[in-house]
Amino acid sequence: MGITVGSIEEYAKHVGEHLGWSDWMTVTQEQVNLFADATGDHQWIHVDPERAKAGPFGGPIAHGYLTLSLIPVLMAGMVHVEGVRMGVNYGANKIRFPAPVHVGSEIRLGATLAEVTEIAGGAQSIVDVTIEERGAPKPSCVAQVVFRYYL
Repeated sequence: MGITVGSIEEYAKHVGEHLGWSDWMTVTQEQVNLFADATGDHQWIHVDPERAKAGPFGGPIAHGYLTLSLIPVLMAGMVHVEGVRMGVNYGANKIRFPAPVHVGSEIRLGATLAEVTEIAGGAQSIVDVTIEERGAPKPSCVAQVVFRYYL
């Protein structure tokens, strides 16, 4: 799944292409609880499975920002740019959470390379990503994320 390229220049040749889909990943209650502890967001829709059963989503859901934070790990299995010293998350241009990620569900990420531009010491890429929950009618997260690669 995904691509491995030998250089930033080779990566840039894929602008406009869908890069593929990640493997499926199960989102666990433990992940949600740890994220709640790290961020201080202990809202019951995330961390109280019993109460959440009677809530609007029929069970606990992952935080939107937890879903967003999984983009690098999901992308790591899809895109490998060789010949760089390091890559960093630089930010996001647009983020939306059209549907929840239910605890215990499987998610995956699809990515399209939108742009690669030269920066001092390397390159910046903009990637349009979609995270979907298996069997859900709408995506859980759509975002345009920015990565930087340094030589």
